[in-house]
Amino acid sequence: MVVLHPLSDFIDCDFAISDLSCSYWYEGRCLESGLRLKLPRTSMSEAIAHGLMQELANNDCYSREGKMYGILLVELPNGEQWVLKAFSGLLNGCSVVEGWVPPIPGRDKVAFEEARTLAQLDAIKQELLTLKQLTERQQYETLLNDFEQQLQAMSDRHRDCKHQRQEKRQQICKTLSPEALTIALEQLDEESRQQGIERRQLKRQQNDRLQPLQQLIAATDARISELKQQRKALSRQLQAQMQASYSLTNFSGRSQSLQELMPGGSPTGTGDCCAPKLLHYAATHNLKPLAMAEFWWGASSMKSAEFRVLSAELKDRSQEAEYEPSPSMVNQDKIQGEFYGACAERCQPLMGFLLSGLRPNPPTPLPCREGGEVTLPIIYEDEWLIAVNKPAGLLSVPGRYRDRQDSVLSRFAHLLPDGMSLTSVHRLDQETSGILLLARDRQTHRQLSQQFQQRQVHKVYEAILAGAVTVDQGVIDLPLWGDPENRPYQKVDWQHGKPSLTQFRVMAREGDYTRVEFTPLTGRTHQLRVHAADARGLGIAILGERLYGCCAVTSRLHLHARELRFKHPQLEKTLHLQAIMPF
Repeated sequence: MVVLHPLSDFIDCDFAISDLSCSYWYEGRCLESGLRLKLPRTSMSEAIAHGLMQELANNDCYSREGKMYGILLVELPNGEQWVLKAFSGLLNGCSVVEGWVPPIPGRDKVAFEEARTLAQLDAIKQELLTLKQLTERQQYETLLNDFEQQLQAMSDRHRDCKHQRQEKRQQICKTLSPEALTIALEQLDEESRQQGIERRQLKRQQNDRLQPLQQLIAATDARISELKQQRKALSRQLQAQMQASYSLTNFSGRSQSLQELMPGGSPTGTGDCCAPKLLHYAATHNLKPLAMAEFWWGASSMKSAEFRVLSAELKDRSQEAEYEPSPSMVNQDKIQGEFYGACAERCQPLMGFLLSGLRPNPPTPLPCREGGEVTLPIIYEDEWLIAVNKPAGLLSVPGRYRDRQDSVLSRFAHLLPDGMSLTSVHRLDQETSGILLLARDRQTHRQLSQQFQQRQVHKVYEAILAGAVTVDQGVIDLPLWGDPENRPYQKVDWQHGKPSLTQFRVMAREGDYTRVEFTPLTGRTHQLRVHAADARGLGIAILGERLYGCCAVTSRLHLHARELRFKHPQLEKTLHLQAIMPF
């Protein structure tokens, strides 16, 4: 089966030779030497991945289920460069597909047990669905609601009668003779007793009708709990069998099972992700890895396709105190066409072993000030602050999870003597390039932050829009709101949204594209991206803006923070910083 592909299948080879910049590092510590080993995601590997995206976009079978895809640029012993491509889990139910890297050896050893267990799990799933749709649940809720309404109405009527009896007692005590008063009071007491009997009868009637339904529902819930326990035990048993059978090989020729590499247990699907499959294949076929890139394609779903019948289990487990599914297990926030790093739970723990045997990469060069190799170009620096020209694809600050630690702030923490004390005054989206301001002490950070909060900082962005803008300039006033159930997506919302104001000016019209200058007067999340794409704004998405509707295949988001003007908190002078346009 052919799995090595020429570069020409994906990109123009001239690009491959000229562009070697890096936007992310796959890295891990070698267990034997202790050295930190790195494999880059370069502009070249991203371009190859974009070429693969075009291939996926032309075939509907790739959009039926969402998953991670990856490419690995490798070098043969003769120096030729070729490309491997892989998918996570199964592709339309198949683990072996022509042209793609095969799965790591081990699945075939447990294939029969896997098929039998998955059939059992599917049967359990069907029974759970039936039990959860028990019609008696709705009957119980309807009857309970009816009885509660009857009891409430009766309580209201009895309360009114009680007030009337109290008033009548006060009246007859003043007007009736003792003998007549005694008879009248007994009649009132009897009326109270009858109402008590009436209430108890209704309660007994309620119990007689509801108790059988309660018992049936309780028995059903017990069965559901039993089935969930069975499902959990079966899935864990199969997972342990697969971990013991999967064997990975690194570039020093050493092989180990997943069980040996992760003795504490690993999440479902470990070993079936793109990165382990690509690196294992390269290591076992004498291929030298040069760069790798992983991206999401298709609808949002679980990564581990072979366990897709367990999606309901993940939801059930998340309600248990001892278990919390990781963000990488359920990919509700993955965006088609976006690049992602090694997942923290499955791939990252294996990287040190998988990369062992490779020569350590040279240390990352220091950021340049006056020239030399450009990694994080510093455009202004003094003893109080630093302004850097952030490249597209790099986070401003480290993310929450291990696969999102690479950032401007974390790089400077290792590159500068005072890097650990740096703090980010503001942030740029990962996909946006341009001026990012960092403070070197708390007082400077506080004073600069106040200028941003009080809208005293003048910001200018430049963008290319994927269409023709008909107006030359204007102001966009659309309130933005971020739906907490659909992060990071922002939308125009007149009821909940926060005021968002943007000035714009068309700079040039270049064929089917428009170059626009944006001046945001507020600083909302994704403000420029939404104001450009929304029909009530410019109605045209920024080129490369996949989240808000741009379908064009391009290497980056064409949005750049070009200028920043603010008052220096210590020097008492106005700084006007500018960053060269990268597109």
